[in-house]
Amino acid sequence: MSDLALKVEGLYKQYRLGVIGADTLKEDIKLTLAKLRGKSLSDVYKIDGNDRMVGDSEYVWALQDINFEVKKGEILGIIGKNGAGKSTLLKVLSKVTGPTRGSIKVNGRIASLLEVGTGMHPELTGRENIFLNGAILGMTKKEIKTKLDEIVEFSGIGKYLDTPVKRYSSGMKVRLGFAVAAHLDPEILIVDEVLAVGDAEFQKRCIGKMNDVSKNEGRTVLFVSHNMASIMELCDRALLMQDGQVHSTGKVSDIIPLYLSAFKAEEITSDLLKIKTRTGNGKVKFSKVELLDSLDNEIDFALSGQTIKIRLACEIIDPSFFGRLHLSIKFVDENDITLFHLSNSVSNGNEFEVDKDQSLLIADCEIDKLPLNSGLYKFHLFVSNLQEVFDEIIFAGELKVEGGNFFPTGKLPSPQISKILVGNTWKLL
Repeated sequence: MSDLALKVEGLYKQYRLGVIGADTLKEDIKLTLAKLRGKSLSDVYKIDGNDRMVGDSEYVWALQDINFEVKKGEILGIIGKNGAGKSTLLKVLSKVTGPTRGSIKVNGRIASLLEVGTGMHPELTGRENIFLNGAILGMTKKEIKTKLDEIVEFSGIGKYLDTPVKRYSSGMKVRLGFAVAAHLDPEILIVDEVLAVGDAEFQKRCIGKMNDVSKNEGRTVLFVSHNMASIMELCDRALLMQDGQVHSTGKVSDIIPLYLSAFKAEEITSDLLKIKTRTGNGKVKFSKVELLDSLDNEIDFALSGQTIKIRLACEIIDPSFFGRLHLSIKFVDENDITLFHLSNSVSNGNEFEVDKDQSLLIADCEIDKLPLNSGLYKFHLFVSNLQEVFDEIIFAGELKVEGGNFFPTGKLPSPQISKILVGNTWKLL
C-alpha cells in the first residue's frame, strides 16, 4: 500500500427503492465509534456483507464488485453514461454514504467536490466555510490562515467572502468549493462533473490546478467528466463504468473509444425527451431536434459548404420559470474532441426571452456554410440562463457530411488531414 493512494476491493452498494437514508443512523454511529477509537483514514472501512438478492424485490445494486487501485500522484478519469454508478462510487469513497459490502483502503486525507454546495454550510459565510472545511481535514487554524489568500484569489469571491453561502450563485459555490478542496492540501482530491457549472475559463484553471497538484505536489486526483477532451488532457488512466460495474480500466486512449462506442446509432432520436443520458435541474428540457436545409426540408445528411439549420424545441417544465435562455450546440468528432461551438448569446449578442406562462420555445440555428469535411459527427446540446444549468444532453444527435463544393474548385482535403474547412485564397507575390 506504500505506493498506493487508494485500493478498492469487492465493493458493493445496495439501495432500497423508495427509502431515503435507511441505514444512515447505523452508518453514522459506526463512523463515530471508529473516530473515537482513533482510527485514521488509512484504516480499512468495512461493512458486514449483505447477501440479499435484488431479483424482483425492492432492492437495487448501484455498485457491484468494484475493484481498482490508484497510485500516489496519479490522475484517474472515471467515465461512463449517466446512471453507470460514477457518482455513487465517489460518494462511497468520500464517505458521504457507506458501502453495503467490500473494503476501501485510503492512504491519506480525502477532499471532494461532488455537487454544487457540497461541504458548505449555507448559513455560514464563505470565510467560515473555509475554516470549517479545513478543520474537518484536521488542519489547525494557523495552517488554514496560510492558505486563505490563495483560496480567495483562485475562487474570485473576495468581495463576497463574508456573505452567507446561501446567497451565492451556483457558479460561486462551485468556485469556492473547488478552491477549498484543492488548496487545503488533501492527499486525494475527488472531483465530480460539478465543474460543468463553472464558466470555460474557470474550468480551464481547475484542469490546470488538478494537473499541478498531481505532477508537482504528488497528490492523487479522481476526476469524473463527460468531456473526453478534458479526460485526455488531464488523466493518466481511465476507468469505464457500466451498469454499476467496472467495465474496463487502462490507458485513456484505449478506454475512451469503448465509452464512445456505447452511444449506439439507435440511441440517436429526434424525440429528445426519450434520452436519459442528460444532466441539469430540468426546469427547461430539450424536447426535439431537426436537421433541415435552407428551405426547411428535413435532411438525412449534409454537404460540405451547404447552408443547414438545426431546429431545437425546448419545453418549459417549471411553470414558474421565465427569463433568458442561453442555447448552445457543440460539434465533436469520433473521439469527442470539440470541433466548434455555437451559441445564441455569442452569435446574437443576447439570450432568448421566455415569457410568463410560456410552455415551449422553438429556435433555429443556421449555419451559412457548413465547415465540415466528409464524415460522421455528433453534437451535444446545452441550455442554461448562465447561472443554472437546465439541461445538457451528451450526443443528442449526429450529422453525416458528404463532400460538397465548399471551395470553388470542388476539391477537398482528406478528412484524415483536416476535418474543419476554412475558406482561403492564395496569391503569388
